[in-house]
Amino acid sequence: MPLQKTIPIGHNGSVYLWDVTEPELFLSQGIFLAPYSVKRLAQMKSELHRRAYLSIRHLMALAGYTDQDLFYDAIGKPHLKDGSYVSISHSFTQTALVVHKNIPVGIDVELQRKKILRIAHKFTPFNAHTSKDILNLTHIWAAKETIYKMASTPGLSFLKDISVFWRAKNTLGGCIRTAQQDVFYDLNGFEIGDFGGVWGMEIEKASAREGQLKEAYATALKKAQIY
Repeated sequence: MPLQKTIPIGHNGSVYLWDVTEPELFLSQGIFLAPYSVKRLAQMKSELHRRAYLSIRHLMALAGYTDQDLFYDAIGKPHLKDGSYVSISHSFTQTALVVHKNIPVGIDVELQRKKILRIAHKFTPFNAHTSKDILNLTHIWAAKETIYKMASTPGLSFLKDISVFWRAKNTLGGCIRTAQQDVFYDLNGFEIGDFGGVWGMEIEKASAREGQLKEAYATALKKAQIY
């Protein structure tokens, strides 16, 4: 069972990372799928997608949940029946899960690829990049994807509506600042094998933490370090 890493988030949440190396038959054992999931799994043509799907159910078990505890809303966002917050991600052979009892959370994991150099202009204002920037760009993309998942607002532009800024190594801040939303996020980057990812939490409005992130955002803006 290649659970690679568990990252605690205080006392009420955790991040779980899984390296999908097992065969599908092995991953199908020890879990029980809801009828909806059985149907969805049967519709997946890619064996790797099926294995990733099953591995996430093992991660849920490690977090204390079953497949029956999970449901999706009209826009495809996952929820847990007990009201806890959950986010799921997978990329090739890497899967990730984050759960928190009382704070909205999100997660995204991506394979580090040169392709990101060609599409960087679509999600960040800086487009002069070299191969040494692949991990940095992967983290920026994953940070914006993480925010997008938490925001649950279809149509948000990664380039125009979602901003991220580095605060320290593997630590970012992020925000959505539109006419409809003004929300800040704490974001944490990680690298595992050939993959890079970000998990994050939504910051409570009018909290001291929001004030700190707003100050950090203003500083980054003055330095032209908003991505």
